[in-house]
Amino acid sequence: MTERAVFRLTESGVRLEEIAPGVDLEHEVLALMDFTPEIRRPLKTMDPRIFRAEPMGLRALLADRPLASRFEYDPQREVLFINFAGLTIRGEEDLRAIAATVDRVCSPLGRRIRAVVDYDGFSVPAHLADAYAELVRNLTERYYERVTRYTSSAFLRLKLGASLQAHHVDPELFDSQRRALDSLKHRRRTRGSPTGEKT
Repeated sequence: MTERAVFRLTESGVRLEEIAPGVDLEHEVLALMDFTPEIRRPLKTMDPRIFRAEPMGLRALLADRPLASRFEYDPQREVLFINFAGLTIRGEEDLRAIAATVDRVCSPLGRRIRAVVDYDGFSVPAHLADAYAELVRNLTERYYERVTRYTSSAFLRLKLGASLQAHHVDPELFDSQRRALDSLKHRRRTRGSPTGEKT
């Protein structure tokens, strides 16, 4: 991400995803590059609040983000990206909503898939921790070939990891998305195994 544009590194190369408001794509971005990136169409405009001095209210934005928008399947990499950053589980209704959303995303694919989950800022109250871990176990058995997870919080990695292990789920928790993706890419697991034993 730069002050003029947002890029994403994909399997096929660098893709231009967003451009800053008022920036000329040809003269202020592409003309300054040594190569021509893939351009996502339609090209989105970066949120103008990024460039203002007042606070954006990111915490509230993350908390109020629609659940469906937190799931993005990348067909090129065949990976489901789940963004639970800033998500707070408040009750059993949230657990049911997660289950329904995963079902809507994964059922049409007709096969088990790999997934990466962002847990930065994620929170689940103690009285729902077991129910959440059991939900993860059920969804893993039904839809996922393998899942890796990441959060920069060592405390959350320890807490969430212990909860998942107690429900026979391999936590596969890392401190960054890069490490989670690298692990997902280089270590294959037995398809359909609920505990993900190595082949």
